[in-house]
Amino acid sequence: MKAGRDHRVPLSDPALAVLLTLQPLRDAAAGDWVFPGARKGRPLSNMAMEMLLRRMQRGDLTVHGFRSCFRDWAAETTAYPAEVAEAALAHTLGNKVEAAYRRGDLFEKRRHLMADWAAFCERQNTTDATITPIRQAI
Repeated sequence: MKAGRDHRVPLSDPALAVLLTLQPLRDAAAGDWVFPGARKGRPLSNMAMEMLLRRMQRGDLTVHGFRSCFRDWAAETTAYPAEVAEAALAHTLGNKVEAAYRRGDLFEKRRHLMADWAAFCERQNTTDATITPIRQAI
């Protein structure tokens, strides 16, 4: 993390399913990386998502936009406290006094939040939008 501290992430069942699907594709060269990069022993580049969006010709999307979508969804459609959503994004508290007293990471509350986010993401879109499955776009 760019913040230089550990960030535990509660994985939803669909997120775990993705990891289980990828597991057979990993080899000894992957090392400890869940998403190994093209270079042996290195992680997937921080530019990989951006390059995928370019190949998909989706100049209207940004990698940071995915995080922003999550934050908007949490604020506008759920009752989760803002600090739970902010913790899910690994944002630090701006108030130094509050940060000094907050010792926990809201892990169990974030677990529920991420399960609800996964359920939202898996819902079928009922609008007239055109949806291209990512496997077809690559």
